[in-house]
Amino acid sequence: MQDQETDEVRLIEELLGRPPQGKFEVAVRRPDGTPRVLKNSPFLDDGTPMPTLYWLVDPLDKLLISRLESNGAIQAAESEIGLEKIELAHKRYEEERNEAIPENHSGPSPTGGVGGTRVGIKCLHAHYAFHLAGGDDPVGAWVAMNIQ
Repeated sequence: MQDQETDEVRLIEELLGRPPQGKFEVAVRRPDGTPRVLKNSPFLDDGTPMPTLYWLVDPLDKLLISRLESNGAIQAAESEIGLEKIELAHKRYEEERNEAIPENHSGPSPTGGVGGTRVGIKCLHAHYAFHLAGGDDPVGAWVAMNIQ
């Protein structure tokens, strides 16, 4: 079991391009078992707040979404979905992330919604990761329809 866990951490390091900086679990896998989305702790190992609850690590997903972003998809998604619906997704994301913060926590805490933002879209990758992990995110659903 230990070797399997060590192998998975090595794979995550390869997918991230660096060692993970906090605790995580694999939230979504490809059919072959390869990690696709990580669910992060709300704090890094050094105590720094981590606003990004869900992190997309799948190379193909990242490539396809980067192509969307480079072609103006953030503005298109904001226009098609509307800021009100996006704001609700940010609130759901923030609530889910904040549930993992101990009640007795003192000190800095992560803020914002998807990708740490409160208004509009900062990163399609983060919205898509939330969507893949089962989050009610209209931006992630929009991405899913546009990368197929």
